[in-house]
Amino acid sequence: MHIPEKLDKKANEIRQDIIKMLVDAGSGHSSGPLGMADVFTALYFSVLKKRPKSPWWEGRDRVILSNGHICPVWYVALAHAGYFPKSELSTLRELNSRLQGHPHYRSLPGVENAAGPLGQGISMAAGIAYAGLMERKKYNVYCLMGDGELNEGQCWEAFMFAGKYRLHNLTVIVDRNNIQIDGNTEDVMPLEPLRERFESFGFHVIEIDGHNIPHIVDACNMAKAIVEKPTVLLAHTIPGKGVDFMEYNYEWHGKPPNTKEAKKALQDLRTLGGRVNVGDCD
Repeated sequence: MHIPEKLDKKANEIRQDIIKMLVDAGSGHSSGPLGMADVFTALYFSVLKKRPKSPWWEGRDRVILSNGHICPVWYVALAHAGYFPKSELSTLRELNSRLQGHPHYRSLPGVENAAGPLGQGISMAAGIAYAGLMERKKYNVYCLMGDGELNEGQCWEAFMFAGKYRLHNLTVIVDRNNIQIDGNTEDVMPLEPLRERFESFGFHVIEIDGHNIPHIVDACNMAKAIVEKPTVLLAHTIPGKGVDFMEYNYEWHGKPPNTKEAKKALQDLRTLGGRVNVGDCD
């Protein structure tokens, strides 16, 4: 089996675990985590410098999740990469669980930031990247963001900062799925022409298919070679990817499937090449 096939299979497994977590919790966000499974798979199984058994190793790349509500995909990717046991995934959103509904700083190995209020992650990431350059560190910083949160003015202040200081160790990955909690982004607050906006703030822009893992990996590697400015990857994704009744439907932004819906979702994912016992949701 070729590596890309292995990574596609891993992304499918991650999506299945997301569904199981959400139905167990009875709350949470569905479409964003499913849509970003390929990006997180590319990061944690190909791109990042990391040591899961020594998660705070100084030389590690930093991952900052700005749109914290999609944290189920982060948790699953971390567990599959060996940061903590997969068995803990079933505790999502429980009292005293390390897997809260929004990430909490260092509550889990590999969780680099707290997130909740949208728009703040990019400021954290820019600060970490700036500190890295000042201290001549070799790590890279990856900030994952939703397109809807680009409505927040704080984002653009941070983008100005990143452009001014030429933070070439910063790669921003925008989940360009065109939805947010109350509708389509271009209806709520138009973002286009998004590429030109980022370029005007001093970013190198790469547009990618957010479900093509080799392309995601190539784009991240290309970003490392850009030494004069920060890079943004506009990852065009399908919200709810892999689950027929969730895809493109903004109503699944902020709700979990019930037991019946979860069975159907897992069946959909099984047809994409994964393996699952649909009785898991009984």
